[in-house]
Amino acid sequence: MRTIALAIVLLLAAPPAVPASRTYEVDHGRSEIEFLIGHMIGKVRGKFTKFAGRIEGDIEHAEAASVELQIQAASINTALPRRDDHLRGRDFFDVKTYPEILFRSEKIVPRGKDRYDVSGPLTIHGVAKKMVLPVKIMRTDLGAEGVEKVRFSVITTLDRRDFGIVWNKVLESGGVLLGDEVIVEIELEAVARR
Repeated sequence: MRTIALAIVLLLAAPPAVPASRTYEVDHGRSEIEFLIGHMIGKVRGKFTKFAGRIEGDIEHAEAASVELQIQAASINTALPRRDDHLRGRDFFDVKTYPEILFRSEKIVPRGKDRYDVSGPLTIHGVAKKMVLPVKIMRTDLGAEGVEKVRFSVITTLDRRDFGIVWNKVLESGGVLLGDEVIVEIELEAVARR
């Protein structure tokens, strides 16, 4: 009887289980980073084709996790090579001087079911600006190989002038060639390391 009582006491006194921390790496083939900007003839859609990312922590306790996303600025693609070359140049991303777009989380705050505010510096064109990104965890499951996969979704709006990207052209008819606000849509699938 004493043995059972001692076991119960030890069990109750034991520290709570620590959430399992894991590393998740972005699956480039199942992820997309796209943007939309106003143009004098409507909208210009584009994407970045080279990027990598990592999440460290327990997805069930995401507020204690950390996120890092790196985008190769030279991988910009708007389906018009001449325009893409201009975007890579000094008027816009200046990719030779600033080859990487980087986001690192500093704080993650739960905002309801599967939704989080992820804050931290976003660096574009060599300028770092604190951002709060609204992130939705879309699903977690095991893939065919039995490896845990997680999907994340982000939609946010940036002002390109905040990052020193100010080039524009005044039109003869009035107005300017490009808008300043850029809508960014990110869909990421991250895979847990074995």
